Amino acid sequence: MGWISRVRRPWSEVDYWVLDLETSGLEPRRNVIESVGMVPIRRGRIRWGERWYRTVRAQPAYLSPEVIALHRLMPDEREDSPEFTALIPEIRNRLEGSVLILHFARFDLAFLRRAFQAAGQPWPRPPVVDTVRLLGRLEHRRTFLRPDTRPLPRNLSQAVEAFGLPSYRAHHALHDALMTAELFLVLRERLGANRLYQLL
Repeated sequence: MGWISRVRRPWSEVDYWVLDLETSGLEPRRNVIESVGMVPIRRGRIRWGERWYRTVRAQPAYLSPEVIALHRLMPDEREDSPEFTALIPEIRNRLEGSVLILHFARFDLAFLRRAFQAAGQPWPRPPVVDTVRLLGRLEHRRTFLRPDTRPLPRNLSQAVEAFGLPSYRAHHALHDALMTAELFLVLRERLGANRLYQLL
């Protein structure tokens, strides 16, 4: 199927993987991935039973009390966790033929691309939907119709709360992936996006 035909497909006929990372900091060149959470959406529904979550072996040089307190990932709990390189085949297999959904895609993509590159693996370059961009589109539409409309928050937990969605444990890769998946479904409906290209 060609690219044009693919992006014109009904949105619910496409498989999505919602992904979230927890990292040791904000700089891909100086920090590392600590955990990965992925939640699929198929036929327009979240498939929680197919969720995937992995922690990454702790690297002492990147540990700090602040990061440990934020993510609650203790070093001794990750002694048996794999290096990120070992997770690449599983991530690639899930993204094959699917659309990747991220919240603030620029951040996660920078870490993913750098980690794949460091492992000598090409980034698979799936189509990407960014829920932050969808929030911006919805805000623009609402502001156009009602200039006094309050801005929509871009922070994931705050955005979820703004739409009355359940809140889970923040700064946990799997729970953040689930919140992003639920936020995506709400934004898709509010925007009336019925084709994949309307989400990209």
